Amino acid sequence: MLDFEKDFKESLIAGIDEAGRGPLAGPLVCACVIMPKTDLIEGINDSKKLSPKKREELFEQILQTALAYSIIEIDEKTIDELNILNATKLGMKKALEALAVKPEIVFTDAVQIETDLPQKNIIHGDGLSYNIAAASILAKVHRDRLMQKLSLQYPQYQFAQHKGYGTKLHIEKLKEFGPCPLHRKSFLKNFQKFF
Repeated sequence: MLDFEKDFKESLIAGIDEAGRGPLAGPLVCACVIMPKTDLIEGINDSKKLSPKKREELFEQILQTALAYSIIEIDEKTIDELNILNATKLGMKKALEALAVKPEIVFTDAVQIETDLPQKNIIHGDGLSYNIAAASILAKVHRDRLMQKLSLQYPQYQFAQHKGYGTKLHIEKLKEFGPCPLHRKSFLKNFQKFF
């Protein structure tokens, strides 16, 4: 997890990642974090490889340890207007700009963003870079918590169970109730015949 960081030992590195590019509903969440180079947190990895319980534990540790972090939400309307890739780039740029500390280099999970800072866009970066993995945990836990809250607002869709992803349960609920304001209209084209 530190191979890429080792090449930039003297630099302040910001890792950026997102959660929620694929769901049919809910916002995209982008997180940016600068982790210290000492006192590393054991167990940090790509958020998708961790259990929900482990992610929650690491989330709190990252918040307590980070030199700086930010978490940005990009809503469904913006995703529909820009498309998901451009919404991701916007969210990552905003997350970087929201940091209280300015990094010297930016690591992203494959996506090139608009910034004057040097950047390294690492394919599968959330499984290869400590800073990107930390950002992936922040984004994932924040989004999961948000979808649980939104599930109380729209209980008929059971968002707490599927987090807005296109699961069998979610599609059944879409067929039964049609879309709600949280749904990404541009993602529902294949389901239009149902409502």
